[in-house]
Amino acid sequence: MKTSSKLTALAMAAAMTLSLTACTVGGNTGGNSQTSANPSASQPAEKESYVVGICQLAPHDALDAATQGFKDAITAALGDAVEFKEGNAGGESNNCATIIDGFLADNVDLILANATASLQAAASATDTVPVLGTAVTNYGIALDLDSTEDGVLGGNISGTSDLAPLDQQADLLEELFPAAEYPNVGLVYCSAEPNSIFQVETIQGYLEEKGYTCAQYAFTDVNDLSSVTQTACDNSDVIYIPTDNTAANNAETIANVVIPAGVPVIAGESGICSGCGVATLSIDYYELGQITGEMAVKILTGEENASDMAIAYDTTLTKMYNEANCQALGITPPEGYEPIA
Repeated sequence: MKTSSKLTALAMAAAMTLSLTACTVGGNTGGNSQTSANPSASQPAEKESYVVGICQLAPHDALDAATQGFKDAITAALGDAVEFKEGNAGGESNNCATIIDGFLADNVDLILANATASLQAAASATDTVPVLGTAVTNYGIALDLDSTEDGVLGGNISGTSDLAPLDQQADLLEELFPAAEYPNVGLVYCSAEPNSIFQVETIQGYLEEKGYTCAQYAFTDVNDLSSVTQTACDNSDVIYIPTDNTAANNAETIANVVIPAGVPVIAGESGICSGCGVATLSIDYYELGQITGEMAVKILTGEENASDMAIAYDTTLTKMYNEANCQALGITPPEGYEPIA
């Protein structure tokens, strides 16, 4: 473990201060309003070592990459002064609460909530320990806040969003599948994921402005995923799937329906596209995790408070295509698209 006389001195000073004054805990971020919190509720005292809890909703490529980027960024800055405690909910939202409760029992200094369900569990469990979300599309939707314009949330929560601009995703769909030839777009998503609903409703507006006829096809969980996808295929010329965790966990199931049906899928991110899509406009989830990790370092070392941090984005967007699925459907992407590795 690394030591620092400066850090030790600061830790002693912080301890003396705490012995003389009482700390006020932060505001509630899980309700219907956004409130500012006492900075002490979102910033641990600077010290020589830190424990960071990582709650990841499910094991799939995008979330795995975000977690790895997060850990790499923190390790690059703080070395072996950080201990990571990791929990994977296996795609079961209810498991997130158990994982978060374990972190709180272990007195972690900061929590990474990877995906919406993890964020919701963390927000419900604590308003004092700093929480950073990642791979969350919209924090206002996820936390039932008054505003969906993600900025500074206040309280103990901040993080990064994985939203690629939906108007640009609509442009990509139009570039590959113009409305004159592919007039009917099926919007397939999980009805249990509020951020998926937000994306579908938003992109539907953009697509209808371009002359498409859109229909929503919501599945409840993996049990009705195949049947709902088949119905979408029967009535659509092209399908759009947003950044949806259930779809990402079951992309192969979707592929087993859409490829034989000959219906192309535009996906909201590269992980889903690598399984069942033909093309996507995607962020880099590893980079997103690194951005989140850099935010965590600032919180842990006392440079900034979570309550003052705006939601951050990966602004590097890449047009990507699934070579195997494109070949299977006889689609040739135009120049400027990169193959998904």
